[in-house]
Amino acid sequence: MKFGTSFAALAALALAVPSLATAQGGGKPTVAVLYFNNGAIGKANEELAPLSKGIADMLIGELAMNPGIRVVERDQIQKVLEEQKLSTDGKVDGQTAVKVGKLIGAHHMVTGGFITDRSGKMRFTARVFNVETGLIEFPTAGGSTGVVEGKIDNFMELVNQLAVKINTGAKLPDIPARVGEARKEAAKKVPYEAIALYSKGLAAKDAGNKAEAVTLFNKSIDKFPNFEKAKDELKKLQ
Repeated sequence: MKFGTSFAALAALALAVPSLATAQGGGKPTVAVLYFNNGAIGKANEELAPLSKGIADMLIGELAMNPGIRVVERDQIQKVLEEQKLSTDGKVDGQTAVKVGKLIGAHHMVTGGFITDRSGKMRFTARVFNVETGLIEFPTAGGSTGVVEGKIDNFMELVNQLAVKINTGAKLPDIPARVGEARKEAAKKVPYEAIALYSKGLAAKDAGNKAEAVTLFNKSIDKFPNFEKAKDELKKLQ
């Protein structure tokens, strides 16, 4: 297992996290995404561990395409987790989600998990907590609306689908139709191998292994030359 003209412009934009969408102000609802719990079994658990951060980061990028919300950047969340000595290994519970949400001023906290099987399929689950009340906003109790599944090779498409479900389930402002379509198309172009390497790069970066992170981000770009998120991470490290 391994890890018309204006429309084209929108599709390219969907591969990056726009700074405007993450800017402060405007009274927009603020959304933050915590690392996903790794439910893979056996050897796959260790192999796929970096995806805990990778899934969250890619989901942040997808949600940030909604101009009606503000999305907290991953680096800011990582800093809070480290300062508060909270879990950074992908084992996040509701209490931690709400605590972090209050510290970073978020209104909605997204948590989730992932599992895989030997056939190469992956399943994502997600929940959204209301930071003010501490209650789960999405999915509804006993429901499966916060679940997406498919082939691991279609990893980014699954992330895109999950972002749409979260946006709808948490009753966030609607995503403009053209932006939504552009995101959907852009997601089809990102190979899983690039995301797997990128995820490992994030883990190395957070562990303070700068040289290893740079190598992994460069390898990710080799797999997908238009991978703007990997390029952005390289800029931060350089």
